[in-house]
Amino acid sequence: MTRTVELRSDTFTRPTEAMRRAMYEAEVGDDLWNEDPTVHRLEELAAQRMGKEAAVFLSSGTQGNLIGLLTHAKSGSEVLLGDETHIFNAESAGAAVVGGLQLRTLANDARGGIDPHAIRSAIRSDDPHHPPTGCLALENSHNRCGGTVLSADDVAAMVEPVKSHGIPVHMDGARIFNAAVALNVPAGSLVRDVDSVSFCLSKGLGAPIGSMLCGTTAFVDRARRWRKLLGGSMRQVGVIAAAGIVALESGVDRLAEDHANARLLAHGLAEIPGTSVDLATVQTNIVNFDIGRLGVTPDRFIARLAERGVQVAGNGGSVIRAVTSYEVSRQDIEFALSAVSELVRDMSPAVA
Repeated sequence: MTRTVELRSDTFTRPTEAMRRAMYEAEVGDDLWNEDPTVHRLEELAAQRMGKEAAVFLSSGTQGNLIGLLTHAKSGSEVLLGDETHIFNAESAGAAVVGGLQLRTLANDARGGIDPHAIRSAIRSDDPHHPPTGCLALENSHNRCGGTVLSADDVAAMVEPVKSHGIPVHMDGARIFNAAVALNVPAGSLVRDVDSVSFCLSKGLGAPIGSMLCGTTAFVDRARRWRKLLGGSMRQVGVIAAAGIVALESGVDRLAEDHANARLLAHGLAEIPGTSVDLATVQTNIVNFDIGRLGVTPDRFIARLAERGVQVAGNGGSVIRAVTSYEVSRQDIEFALSAVSELVRDMSPAVA
């Protein structure tokens, strides 16, 4: 098999030729000394896109979320967040290990939202028995819920219960531009009511490395100290930041193509006997499909599909995840659907 369709994640994207050229030509300086002009430009561009005062360039989305929480909440306080969030499920308990923060999970709905009444009820009273509520963390688009999106009104409703208590809000916006494109709104409008937002340059936008953390100037100044403490300060990092600039300037509108390919994949999978897809959750570039009826383990399904040239990943239980990106074409989706159909027929002829 010479052809491979990469659907495990949009993190597998390789930099475009324009990114490689920009990286080669980047003007650089020592970023820890605040002297890298390319990083300055990227940070200004990121803050502008998010409608925030300032931004800081970081190595990863996990680092962005961790520093966001550490900057907002003191050790010994509690962070409210959804039970399906990336921070809770896939970031190695960093908030607890590094920051001494307790994570209190609230139920996520099918779109990744949290009931505002549940948020209000979870705010701690001023009692020495309780950790104070230090922060609320939201996620948009929502990874584990299948790339689902929250509108500005959705976010405002969840923020309202904590704002009256002076509790800050951090948004894990790893794929915030996917949410914005899906809703046909500026990304900044989706984070208008939050105090900080992190977003990835290295997913659908296609840059090889990096995330941004945005907020007020005072917040970003404090975040830079946490970045230093965590060993995240970098030197002539403009060679990487240059690719991020290209991603922001040319990669956002193109995300609509990934969404169209994800819908094509989802509708095709829904027609294959033995696989099921909740089409209502396919709003961006992530497709979750269930293979429980096939009677095979996800690991076996994934391995056999890889033999046919299609790479996918497990997403818990009998759910398989496929993610589109700029390196996945409509023809690749058609190839993947053909491979899944053949595999289902071979593995479970009774179902097929």
